[in-house]
Amino acid sequence: MSQAVVAGGGLAGAAAACVLARAGHPVLLVERQAGPATKICGEFLSAEAGIYLARIGIDLPTLGAHRISALRVAHGHASVCCALPFTGFGLSRQVLDEALLHQAASFGAEIMRGKTVKLKHASGPVILDIGGEDIRPETLFLATGKHDLRGLRRNSAPPADTVGFKIHLRLAPAQESALSGHIELILFAGGYAGLQLVEDRRANLCLLVSNTRLRRAGGTWEALLADLQRTEPHLRTRLAGSTPEPGRPATIFRVPYGFVHTPSAADPPGVFRLGDQMGVIPSFTGDGMSIALHTAMVASACHLAGRSSAHYHRSIRHDIVGQIKRAYTLNAIAQSPPGRALLMRLAKLWPAGLQLAANLTRVPPKALLAP
Repeated sequence: MSQAVVAGGGLAGAAAACVLARAGHPVLLVERQAGPATKICGEFLSAEAGIYLARIGIDLPTLGAHRISALRVAHGHASVCCALPFTGFGLSRQVLDEALLHQAASFGAEIMRGKTVKLKHASGPVILDIGGEDIRPETLFLATGKHDLRGLRRNSAPPADTVGFKIHLRLAPAQESALSGHIELILFAGGYAGLQLVEDRRANLCLLVSNTRLRRAGGTWEALLADLQRTEPHLRTRLAGSTPEPGRPATIFRVPYGFVHTPSAADPPGVFRLGDQMGVIPSFTGDGMSIALHTAMVASACHLAGRSSAHYHRSIRHDIVGQIKRAYTLNAIAQSPPGRALLMRLAKLWPAGLQLAANLTRVPPKALLAP
């Protein structure tokens, strides 16, 4: 049996390695980070993500994940809260990714860290350069996240001119208590922020901002954060007395939100795109981790059943394209002042509409693989 190669040890790659190795399939996972690393991510796990993780032996409460059952949307001085239509969790990517890599290794996967994957040849059988060694895998699971592999770049529309930031911090006790059990979405001119607790009662602050707003604020993270605390009362209240963890915030820019891979005859055979290499949902809706896990599970199942990568790409596109389009539309509405006002007005008049929006931007229940 030929060895499969998984390029990328994040959520999608590590989950795929778990499924393949547990089924007895030889698999090599290559992760460019030598150790645990911070990643730009809201770190919210919906019910669908929890279902998939449980199937490969990852117990979120045991890892210290914070249980989340409510959504609060804030804009200016107004806020609306509703129960989520499911129970979610907050867990840092450092903890979750490491747990998945450990699980993959326990199932028999070979884990190679601190190495990069380069594509040497893609027309016909794929040839990879891994740490200076040529490897010809039967199958490549492409799970490099938002970073493209040269020669297998995503064919996406021009990415949005936005910048993402992510930090962990300790909130003041009263604000930690107010946030507990909630995921908060704070809308503001030029972007939005997400705030929730993860393990050890730490808070994850993740935000996306236009370059225009960033430049107007002074062009730096420190200037932007100070500007947001001056202009956004909800964020000012939450962050009063908070202490950020040491180090610079993680940053990313020009992410192609709304991208969904379109299969074509030009796709190299035996290459399965996972996670953000398959589709990029706006972070506004918080379901990127579920999509990553869904692609990993479906791709692994297809490969083990002898189905082609072309079959997989058609199937997964059918599963997620509607979800991503709806999320992209909601994200676009929230970017304009009239749109933000409309969303808040509708949320106040019909709080259940927030639950509906949450359901419509999740991986569809009928698409989930049976256990």
